[in-house]
Amino acid sequence: MYEDSISRHLGRFVSQLTYEHLSKDQIYKVKTYFLDWIGSAIAGQDQPPIKIMLEVVHSLGGKPESTVIPDSSRTMSLLAAMVNGASSHVVEMDDLHRESIFHPAAAIMPAIFAMAEREHTPGRKLIPAIAAGYEVGVRIALAVGPSHYYYWHTTATCGTFGAAAGCASILGLDEERVAWALGSAGTQAAGLWEFLVESAMSKQLHAGKAALNGVLSALLAQKGFTGAQRILEGKKGFFRATSREFDESKCLKGLGKEFLFERNSLKYHASCGHTHSAIDATLDATGKRSIMPDDIQEVKVYIYQEALDLLREVKPETPYLAKFSLPFCIAMALKYGHVEFTDFSTSRLKHPDIIQLMRKITLHSDSEFTRAYPNKWPARVEVITRDGITLKGTSDYPKGDPENPLSEEELFKKFKTLTDGLISRTASETIIERAMNLEVISDVGKFFLDTEKDY
Repeated sequence: MYEDSISRHLGRFVSQLTYEHLSKDQIYKVKTYFLDWIGSAIAGQDQPPIKIMLEVVHSLGGKPESTVIPDSSRTMSLLAAMVNGASSHVVEMDDLHRESIFHPAAAIMPAIFAMAEREHTPGRKLIPAIAAGYEVGVRIALAVGPSHYYYWHTTATCGTFGAAAGCASILGLDEERVAWALGSAGTQAAGLWEFLVESAMSKQLHAGKAALNGVLSALLAQKGFTGAQRILEGKKGFFRATSREFDESKCLKGLGKEFLFERNSLKYHASCGHTHSAIDATLDATGKRSIMPDDIQEVKVYIYQEALDLLREVKPETPYLAKFSLPFCIAMALKYGHVEFTDFSTSRLKHPDIIQLMRKITLHSDSEFTRAYPNKWPARVEVITRDGITLKGTSDYPKGDPENPLSEEELFKKFKTLTDGLISRTASETIIERAMNLEVISDVGKFFLDTEKDY
């Protein structure tokens, strides 16, 4: 009856995808995504939302099935997935799939890794599970479209589907049971942008809960718990409930032949992805030279409307909110020539030069850029000096995008920067080596073996 549903088609893809179906380049990319995610998960350990979540999780107890990455403890897979999802999203350095407006890793990786540890899965099975989870999450995010993103946080909503798919792959579920898992995932998919207005901690709950719900959905389906098989396209399904302009064909077009997860971006700047093109355009205009406030008359930033819709009202009242403030990020790029993980501090928020620079920045919607979005997230910056000289910079593909990717050396440097002072150099090198050789690991449950003491 439901063999032609989108979930059944996705279920067939997930249940049949193996390591051998992936090219060497696809396998390599999955491993870089995995390493990049671990770096973000470790980096979040000292952030207030994660400390609170750890306190709650430890008070609940639980069978030690999976690693809680922020403090190297172990707990039940559901709770480990939740904490690791939250921790990997809090410093805003986790990956991004541009066209789908979606952060796959923070929701999908924690679920799959927790399940893989629970099941003592080999690396050669973990890799296609990650690929399957990413592919399902990305395709559903593409199908639901930009109108979904206005109210709904795709990492929370679409991430739940990807997490369920990846976990179903680890468990070896058949087509029908994968579809059931997706049905349970869809009825739990949620996450609203209102938190950003109030600087609430919900964004971390979004990623964590998506990961937890993915684990739960797959485990329930394994035991025969059914889910709606038309959860996506049904009359009261996910697409109609959360989008004004969805295109369900994007879920299945080229499925199994074209892997959209390959077009993933690994972040270079430590801020919201919607600020990156403006940051790069600023650095392009200045040549990464530091410019003092007294030397600047005005800075004009032209960007796509959706970035302004999301970020225009954000006030950089905390280091976390500053990551969503276009004026703050641009001011940092002007003064320091970079926007790094360590730049977001209370002292920088109060720095008189940063405050003065922010006052000189104006934000403008560019209709051409808006039409290009989300296939491109472009920006143009004009820095008008006191001498009347206009320095111009543009960015179509900021550093980290698939058209402008991080080198392996830059990826490793990013990982070491994110984890510096949080784990030892020995642990850092061990984790890099294991992640980049994931296919030879016989039991993913031992991935962090002998590194825990170095946290």
